[in-house]
Amino acid sequence: MCGPSHVIVLRGRNDLRHTDVVKYVRATESQVPGAATSGAGSSGLPEQGWSERGTRARVARLILELGPSSAASLGDRLGLTPAAIRRHLDSLLAEGMIETRVARAQRSRGRGRPARLFAITDAGRSAFEHAYDDLATSALRFLAQTSGPAAVAEFARRQLAEVEHRYAPLVTGATAEQRVQALADALSTDGYAASATRVPAGDQGPGGSRGVSPRGSGEQLCQHHCPVAHVAAEFPELCEAETEAFGRLLGTPVQRLATIARGDGVCTTHVTDRSLGAGTARQQGPQGQEPMTDIQGPEGLSI
Repeated sequence: MCGPSHVIVLRGRNDLRHTDVVKYVRATESQVPGAATSGAGSSGLPEQGWSERGTRARVARLILELGPSSAASLGDRLGLTPAAIRRHLDSLLAEGMIETRVARAQRSRGRGRPARLFAITDAGRSAFEHAYDDLATSALRFLAQTSGPAAVAEFARRQLAEVEHRYAPLVTGATAEQRVQALADALSTDGYAASATRVPAGDQGPGGSRGVSPRGSGEQLCQHHCPVAHVAAEFPELCEAETEAFGRLLGTPVQRLATIARGDGVCTTHVTDRSLGAGTARQQGPQGQEPMTDIQGPEGLSI
């Protein structure tokens, strides 16, 4: 029942990989922008190993941090000659890591060559984000090894508690009929490209979902993008904590049917109709989490 994906906005503010701690991780490794050995418009000179790739990565990161920038300003900041900065920019353009734009102040001028700015693309930004994922995964792996799986679960719950606190006024302030949509809007603001769809009783789950089909009417909350999918693939506690938070925010049982972290195309959560959810309230835990009833999948809070 999940419709077409919304435009993905990669601006999540509280994700594991968007922290100052990991801002400069692996800037010179092969998976970051500029790791290719040559590109269109290069000078034809041989690459100088890590030095050449590292400089190109520095160019890409500076564009990421400063926003659209001119070649001259980038060269000045990095101490590169015009020929050197052009070589790196041409390679990044060929790899799809950056794109060109026309300086806004120049658009109305009738004479002279318009100033060209270089901006990071979604592909370029994602290359850095994967490096953030690596450090976040390593940190959680260390936490699990030193303190046990329970520590990871507690960490996930604390991370989601802050998100839940931010979302609560938006969700509880909406009418009962609009709460799932309000939650979807809040998630979209944080980069999850979410939508809400009404599901009549007896409808099947979304194609490719791994959970059981909901038996009652309700809504499906669909997240077409997950900023922490690579981390959640190894640590499903993140998805479990998120599902629990959704249930508390909406005040009704929820069931996770599919997740991007497990290879599905969309994270899909079935939200039980409030009139039906009220009938199961006596079976819920002290925090209003979903009971182990026949509306759940075989693994409980499946992800």
